[in-house]
Amino acid sequence: MSRVHPEGPGDQPDLGTRAASATRPVLPPRPDGDPGLVDRFGRRAVDLRVSLTERCNLRCTYCMPAEGLPFAPDAALMSADEIARLVGLGARELGIRKVRFTGGEPLLRKDLVDVVARSAAAHPDLELSLTTNAIGLASRAAALRAAGLHRLNVSLDTVDPDVFAEVTRRPFLDRVLEGIAAAADAGLGVKINAVLLRGVNDHLAADLLAWCLERGHELRFIEQMPLDPGHAWNATTMITAAQIRDLLAADYSLTPDEAPRNGAPAERYRVRSRATGADLGTVGVIASITESFCGDCTRTRLTADGHVRSCLFSDDETDLLGALRAGADDQAVLDRWRRAMWAKPRDHGDDTDGLVHPTRGMSAIGG
Repeated sequence: MSRVHPEGPGDQPDLGTRAASATRPVLPPRPDGDPGLVDRFGRRAVDLRVSLTERCNLRCTYCMPAEGLPFAPDAALMSADEIARLVGLGARELGIRKVRFTGGEPLLRKDLVDVVARSAAAHPDLELSLTTNAIGLASRAAALRAAGLHRLNVSLDTVDPDVFAEVTRRPFLDRVLEGIAAAADAGLGVKINAVLLRGVNDHLAADLLAWCLERGHELRFIEQMPLDPGHAWNATTMITAAQIRDLLAADYSLTPDEAPRNGAPAERYRVRSRATGADLGTVGVIASITESFCGDCTRTRLTADGHVRSCLFSDDETDLLGALRAGADDQAVLDRWRRAMWAKPRDHGDDTDGLVHPTRGMSAIGG
């Protein structure tokens, strides 16, 4: 069962969300002039992930059952005004410098352009991005760029139509590719996120990398994580980061990129052709399970129903939306958010020791 921390200093009493409050951690005195989101291990959150919806128009086998899931009603989700208030507080008061909108599929929000524009207005230095499957993006890419969006992370596990339909249970590859092309035309940076599944698309890893390199899109392979609501994930069948590198080795030579990682989840590599020796670009590998990067984590998350999750794999949540709707002032909301970050765990364990399979699936948590 998830644990929800509904209170902060000076806040309202228990607002009654999904579970009873656990013991609240005691906040330390903050250093002078340091009001940011720090935790007990010296990490600072500057990267905010904001889920906009739990709904999705795909049914990827590693994320959602074919029949879908029960989704929270719209009234339980953050409105555009509430998102703008929380993003603004994070940017102005807590040191947030990057905001990525996630889901579910955020393009299903009819007010997405307005949400982006309000967030861009919150602070001139905010870097705004969007994680999407790109279905429906073709008609909205230019408006999103004009609203202040900088780049996209597009979930795309293959460019083979038959394999795409097998993984997503939908024949929509052409729509995804149209969306990616429109985003590039609109001046949006594009990164591609791919999950490799054993016996399904792993044999196509090098082909997908070639497709991305030809178009100037950085590909990031992501280890499959235990974020499926059916808890079918199995460490013995997951394709590891080392195996991903091996799958590329026949065609490409990978050399660790010298650029600093700066808390980014992807370990980047320079890619050279084995055939010609040409430097072709970069590829990233996100090894959340086998080569975890928890010690350098800079992220904090808001679920679509307005709960802080300081760790993707933790079931610990702190309700900010309930506080907003109960009339909490900005200081009460900020204190509550800081308390949630202070309680962030050291790490999420690994595939053999303490790895939590969250109660909520990825579509409900947000990426």
